[in-house]
Amino acid sequence: MKESRDGIGNDRISKSSSPLILDLDDFKGDFSFDALFGSLVNELLPSFQEEEPDSVDGHGNISGSDALPNGHKQAPSDAIKFAQGLSVPAPLFPEVDALTSLFKDSCRELINLRKQIDGRLHNLKKELSIQDSKHRKTLSELEKGVDGLFDSFARLDSRISSVGQTAAKIGDHLQSADAQRVTASQTIDLIKYLMEFNSSPGDLMELSPLFSDDSHVAEAASIAEKLRSFAEEDIRRQGIADIGHATASRGLEVAVANLQDYCNELENRLLTRFDAASQRRELSTMAECAKILSQFNRGNSAMQHYVATRPMFIDVEVMNADIRLVLGDQASQASPSNVARGLSSLYKEITDTVRKEAATITAVFPSPNYVMCILVQRVLEQRVTAILDKLLVKPSLVNLPPTEEGGLLLYLRMLAVAYEKTHDLARDLRAMGCGDLDIEGVTECLFTAQKEEYPEHEQASLRQLYQAKMEELRAESQQLSESTASIGRSKGASIASQQQISVTVVTESVRWNEEAISRCTLFSSQPATLAANVKAVFTCLLDQVNQYITEGLERARDSLTEAAALRERFVLGTSVSRRVAAAAASAAEAAAAAGESSFRSFMVAVQRCGSSVAIVQQYFANSISRLLLPVDGAHASSCEEMATAMSSAEAAAYKGLQQCIETVMAEVERLLSAEQKATDYRSPDDGIAPDHRPTNACTRVVAYLSRVLEAAFTALEGLNKQAFLTELGNRLHKGLLNHWQKFTFNPSGGLRLKRDITEYGEFVCSFNAPSVDEKFELLGIMANVFIVAPESLSTLFEGTPSIRKDAQRFIQLREDYKSAKLAIRLSSLWTS
Repeated sequence: MKESRDGIGNDRISKSSSPLILDLDDFKGDFSFDALFGSLVNELLPSFQEEEPDSVDGHGNISGSDALPNGHKQAPSDAIKFAQGLSVPAPLFPEVDALTSLFKDSCRELINLRKQIDGRLHNLKKELSIQDSKHRKTLSELEKGVDGLFDSFARLDSRISSVGQTAAKIGDHLQSADAQRVTASQTIDLIKYLMEFNSSPGDLMELSPLFSDDSHVAEAASIAEKLRSFAEEDIRRQGIADIGHATASRGLEVAVANLQDYCNELENRLLTRFDAASQRRELSTMAECAKILSQFNRGNSAMQHYVATRPMFIDVEVMNADIRLVLGDQASQASPSNVARGLSSLYKEITDTVRKEAATITAVFPSPNYVMCILVQRVLEQRVTAILDKLLVKPSLVNLPPTEEGGLLLYLRMLAVAYEKTHDLARDLRAMGCGDLDIEGVTECLFTAQKEEYPEHEQASLRQLYQAKMEELRAESQQLSESTASIGRSKGASIASQQQISVTVVTESVRWNEEAISRCTLFSSQPATLAANVKAVFTCLLDQVNQYITEGLERARDSLTEAAALRERFVLGTSVSRRVAAAAASAAEAAAAAGESSFRSFMVAVQRCGSSVAIVQQYFANSISRLLLPVDGAHASSCEEMATAMSSAEAAAYKGLQQCIETVMAEVERLLSAEQKATDYRSPDDGIAPDHRPTNACTRVVAYLSRVLEAAFTALEGLNKQAFLTELGNRLHKGLLNHWQKFTFNPSGGLRLKRDITEYGEFVCSFNAPSVDEKFELLGIMANVFIVAPESLSTLFEGTPSIRKDAQRFIQLREDYKSAKLAIRLSSLWTS
């Protein structure tokens, strides 16, 4: 084992005992002595640590104090070990000596290398310092050179700028001089041409070839126009200067005349060429001619000529086709709907034609907007006006067209259709472009004649419609009367069959008025004008409705008057035969039937009158007021007119209601006179139980009132109903008082009277009139004067002193008034 270890160790030493040769190039780059030394130790030490692990472990740990500087562990002397019979161990690192020499050689080599490196570093630093000084010197010199260059460039730039300004000035002078030269040359030419034109009047044969060469027409036109302008200005100035002198020197009058002739001749020649190109649709040639012609009066003649030669303005067949398209083959039978369709078709054709012309105009003329302005104005003033004149023949207000042919309403509807469709056409044309043309103003001018008398025509049309409707109703009423007479109906029935107020008529009048208001809105753009027209049209409706319902109420009143006359006719005296009395009673019954029928008819008339007024008020609130509000005072004025217009109808209704009360009271009095018996209130004291039922007269009267007032309850509303029933209740109260003054009452009759009063009072409760209810309650109290004993009469009036006056008259009707000497007994009560 030992031998083998030694063999291995010697082999390593032999391998590494050769001197370590280091070169300076090996240390180029990143170099560190510590790293070099560490790498050598790491290379050599591991081999020895691997070879003798057992020796290390067998001898235990070697402390730091036992280690020798040469790497051998300190041990007892060999003699002692030998004496003790122990073997002497081999050294721990047998290669230490070899490594030591190697390390020494390496250190010497490293020291030499370090010296070499230090020398070279010193040389490099010295050389770097020298080069840095040279570089700094070079940079300083370069900076000075650059500063000099900048100064040179600045001087050069300043020089270039100065030279450039000088060159620009020279160029301006040269350009100005060239322009002056050209102007002078042109002036010389113009003077020469002017002298040619001023040579002799009317002589255009000796002019320069420029003015007769077709290839230089544009130049000739420009020169001729300049010469003419100059000559005319010179003549104008000369004329001002020569004012006050007796004679004036000869100027350029001849030149002006010749130039005018030449310009006219050239313009005609160009127009001829323009027409020829237009027929061939050569837009380039047309554009060239238009451009040249624009120098003459801004090309107005060419524009006007182009527009005037359009087929739609010169072809008579086009105009006839327009009329046939709008009015049809039979113009007299044209309807507004057919005219509306015809105008839509015609105006669409016109729009398409103008659109095509607009494309040509844009391609040909230098100022297409101005040409479009002329074209659109010509379309409206010629083609549209021609069809409107044929369509809108303004009727006379003296001799109105008959309603069988449509009347004024047909004209107004045609006017509205034409106005609306023509404005639609104007909007379409404006969308295509028409320059500065006020197309809305031109369109309005087309209807100036019609709009001047439009409000009068509208009102006349409404009156004509109303009159036609009234004639129709009168004819129907006449036919009804004839049929009634043919079947032999009674007089009372014929009275009731008179023409009644119809809400349908009022509704139709409102519909006519609403249509008229829509036309007012269409024709009137200003709020003030619109308010004035609307007010006039609405006033016409107020007049018509007022007249219609007033006449209807008057006719219903006439029925009441006729019924009253029938009643008066059959009022008889007391001394007549029984046969005459029976005939008179039968006639009175017929008169009563006529009165009741007339009452019902008038109530229906009042009800329809209220409905008609409500329709008009609703129409005013929904459609009229919003059109009047923008104008101060217009709304209030119309409200006042509406109230005034209805006042006559209110007066007729009031009179008729009074007649209705008279009719009712007349029948009540007739029934009371015919049915009331003296024994009703003075029944004999025969021991029979008193009858507590109402009298027959009371029953008949209440039944009649219930039947007849049913119509009043239905027809009247609100305050009108309350006032009517209150008045009727008061009249009934008064009539009953007067009626009962004719009878004498005993106590049982007083009970019967009290029962009648209760029946009447229960009926009048339906009137909802507190004052009437109170009066009938007092009647019930007064009836007690017939029931109580004479000595108790004074106590009846203690709680109700207000009935003393009527009670005094009632007491006189007691059967025992004289026998009980009630006059003397109650004299003190009446005096107090």
